[in-house]
Amino acid sequence: MSPSPELQLAVEAALAAGDAILDVYNRNTIHVERKQDASPVTEADTTASEIITRILETTGIHVLSEEGTHNPYHERRTWHRVWLVDPLDGTREFLKRNGEFTVNIALIHGTAPVLGVLYAPVTGTLYLSDLDNTAWTIPNARQNAATSIFDSAIPLPLPRTDRPFSIVTSRSHLDKRTGLVIESIKKEHSDLQILQVGSALKLAMIASGEADMYIRFGTTMEWDTAAGHALLNATNSQIVDMDTQADLHYNKEDLRNPSFIARTRT
Repeated sequence: MSPSPELQLAVEAALAAGDAILDVYNRNTIHVERKQDASPVTEADTTASEIITRILETTGIHVLSEEGTHNPYHERRTWHRVWLVDPLDGTREFLKRNGEFTVNIALIHGTAPVLGVLYAPVTGTLYLSDLDNTAWTIPNARQNAATSIFDSAIPLPLPRTDRPFSIVTSRSHLDKRTGLVIESIKKEHSDLQILQVGSALKLAMIASGEADMYIRFGTTMEWDTAAGHALLNATNSQIVDMDTQADLHYNKEDLRNPSFIARTRT
C-alpha cells in the first residue's frame, strides 16, 4: 500500500501512544481517577492523548480528543476537517488487563470520517483506512516499526471463512434491549454466534469480516466510533442510527452518538 501523509502521521501517533499505554499497563499498580460521569481515567489515557495531539497538530488540523479540551460548537462548526481521537478506548478492559483496548484516530471531513486508525497495543495489530477508501490490517506492527510497516499490510475485508452468523457485543455494556434484538435475529440464524469483545475492536471485526453485526443502545461518544466508521465505509459495511437508519455524523453540537447498529451490507 502507498499510505497518504495523513495516514502515515496518524499511524505514527497511534504507535507512540500505544507504547506509552503499555508502559502504564505493565506496572504493578495503576492509579485510577473518576470523571464526572463516573467513568475511569488513568495516566495512560492522558499521556496518550498528549502524545497524539502533539503529533497530529503538526498538520494544522484541529484535534478533538476525549481527554483534551472540547471547544464550543460555535468554534467547531467552522472546522472543515478535524482529527477525532480516543487515546484509550476501553479503559475498563485496560484495567481488567484483558488486552481488549484500542487507540482510535479518525480524520473527519465535514461530518463524515474519511480516514481511520485503530491500534490494539497488546497484540500490536493495526487496522487502517485511507483517504482513497481502502482498508488494511497490519499484524505485529510494533515488530515491524523499524522498517516500513506498510509493507506488511493485508487488504480488508479478509476472505470469508465458513462460520456462523456472528454478533459482537460489549463486555462492559450489554443490556436487556440488546438481548431482545439478538433473540429476534435468532429466528433468521439458528447457528447464531455471540462474541463479547471490548472497545472499538468490535467495529474492526466487522470491517475485517470476522463478525457481521454490533448493536449498541445507550450512550457512546463520537470518538468511540469515528475510526471504526471509516473502516466500515471502506469495507462495504455501515454504522447507522438505530431509529433513522442514517449514517452517524461527527463534530455535531452534541458529541454523543445515538443508539446504532453496525453491520456488513452483504
